[in-house]
Amino acid sequence: MMSTPRPTSTSSAPQGDLSKVAEPHLLKTRRNPQLNANGELIHLLSIEGLPPSVLHHILDTAGTFLSVNDREVKKVPLLRGKSVFNLFFENSTRTRTTFEIAAKRLSADVINLDIARSSAAKGESLLDTIANLSAMHADMFVVRHSESGAPYLIAQHCAPHVHVVNAGDGRHAHPTQGLLDMYTIRHFKKDFTQLTVAIVGDIVNSRVARSDIHALTTLGVPEIRAVGPKTLVPGDLAAMGVRVCHDMREGVRDADVIIMLRLQNERMNGAVLPSAAEFSMNYGLTADKLALAKPDAIVMHPGPINRGVEIDSTVADGAQSVILPQVTFGIAVRMAVMSIIAGNNA
Repeated sequence: MMSTPRPTSTSSAPQGDLSKVAEPHLLKTRRNPQLNANGELIHLLSIEGLPPSVLHHILDTAGTFLSVNDREVKKVPLLRGKSVFNLFFENSTRTRTTFEIAAKRLSADVINLDIARSSAAKGESLLDTIANLSAMHADMFVVRHSESGAPYLIAQHCAPHVHVVNAGDGRHAHPTQGLLDMYTIRHFKKDFTQLTVAIVGDIVNSRVARSDIHALTTLGVPEIRAVGPKTLVPGDLAAMGVRVCHDMREGVRDADVIIMLRLQNERMNGAVLPSAAEFSMNYGLTADKLALAKPDAIVMHPGPINRGVEIDSTVADGAQSVILPQVTFGIAVRMAVMSIIAGNNA
């Protein structure tokens, strides 16, 4: 699961030919397309392959934007005159809204493309859509797509001055969610090198889990645990130093951070679980299971939450939950990402 998947080729014209995407794992032999020749971030496509210095720079910059939330006028001029296009080919509440808020707080002009009413619904390819929007003087594309590799395809074909941010592509990556998760952990726990982090639930289908594991590894977390049933935990995690636990009580015991994931039924092929009720009984986070973690452990969730399935309301709304602060921090992190990449040249 953690090796980068081959970008999906699709025969349907509306989405473009994703088989042409340069695969990230092949980029070890040439420059990472997210970075310019000076090692500066020009796109954010995946956390995989980014050095710790880039991650720390994003987190540090995000910290400077938190105070913007407390101002009467919640704007800074860093993207004034720039046009940010939000292209969400999948449904979203938190990611799309926080990207829009972040771009507007940076003083950008924000265009939210209604995909269902766009020419993509008439058969226009992904690359033709991008070409036409680029002709409208786009400066940045924020892209969520059901196909792994779509943001890479766009980054390969857009003009040098245009920047691309991956807002989630298939099962592959969700880098800004990974970064806001890291910001949340750093805010509450300070030192990554002293932590035990448990990621619980549907890991095999989760782009968030993938991005979190790459980020936690890069930032030096000594113990990362993947907790879930055998059908929902990839078999190759041990090679990355991730401890696999199929017993949840073992997985959360003495953890500093617990990241819960929902069941991504839309990405499952066939029956991989007996029932949601059985999953909840074995892998849902309840107060008694949380009590096995460290007393000051924090509970995280990227959303949307399915209460009573992967997490009880008493935990989601409890004193150890930092789920809502994650959303707040997401605005600052996305402001940081957009301001950093917009300031760098290809």
